Amino acid sequence: MEEEYESRRVRRWEELDTDILVRIFQKFSVFELTSGLAHVCSGWRTACCDPILWKTLDLSHMRSSFIKIPLEPYVYVERRSDDALTRILKLSMNLSGGNTRTLIFHFNLFLSDDQLTYTAERCPKLRRVVLPAWNRIKKTGICKAIRIWKDLESLTMPSIANPPYLLTEIAKNCKNFKELKIMGPFEVFFANTLITCLPNLKILSLRCSAIKREALVKVIDGLPSLEVLNISHSHLVEYNVWQPQQKVIVRELDKTIMEKTGRLKKFLTCMEHKTCVMCQRTENDEGIVRWYKYEEDEWKVDEISSLHL
Repeated sequence: MEEEYESRRVRRWEELDTDILVRIFQKFSVFELTSGLAHVCSGWRTACCDPILWKTLDLSHMRSSFIKIPLEPYVYVERRSDDALTRILKLSMNLSGGNTRTLIFHFNLFLSDDQLTYTAERCPKLRRVVLPAWNRIKKTGICKAIRIWKDLESLTMPSIANPPYLLTEIAKNCKNFKELKIMGPFEVFFANTLITCLPNLKILSLRCSAIKREALVKVIDGLPSLEVLNISHSHLVEYNVWQPQQKVIVRELDKTIMEKTGRLKKFLTCMEHKTCVMCQRTENDEGIVRWYKYEEDEWKVDEISSLHL
């Protein structure tokens, strides 16, 4: 009778094999994983800490609640929103055990220096990072993070007015770095800095960005290891030599550019301003795309598969 009872006894959740729990928990978002599952019992906590659950920490659905202000950092983040982010980061870092390899922030998540540093120190093995808006991230914070991320290979980031300090840190510390996506204006100064600091870059995406034709030519000529270049839906412009203030929109790539890009494995472009919705949006926004106006996940898209989220 006792053996029959044991065979019929329904197993409790905490008695499930860890592998089965991990498979179930893989279906959960980071918000669900940090909602208290680890406190149910020791078995669940063990499953919640499994490295496979934290290989990618995806916070791309978490945006800051903020208002714009006239002075730096030009945004004010509501305290409740900031506290929520800090809580998620602390819980995630506690459970992940430093096993995260990919870290994704929402484009409009206004991360602070302290939050970035805290995360970087607890995710030292990152290989790919998608950074949020720069507003509250200072030079000291991002440079400290880059020094920690020795294994970094891929970075997606908003454009930056003073790129040398950032790209120099990447060149010094990230020997396997090969992939960069810039969201925003791409000027000649940025192009020159990229050529100087990261001459071995293999993949570059400038999709949906304002690109100066001169800057585009410079990176094509100056990055000998470049294999893949994406300028899809970008706002390509050039300036009149005699009238520097006169901007001309380039509607079609000329023979010079097409010949220069012939050496690349992939040159991705779309300049169909009459028929392509994304091209029209980029032109209307003059190359500084207001992503908040469009579909929620539109900013995640990239024609380069390794950069697509």
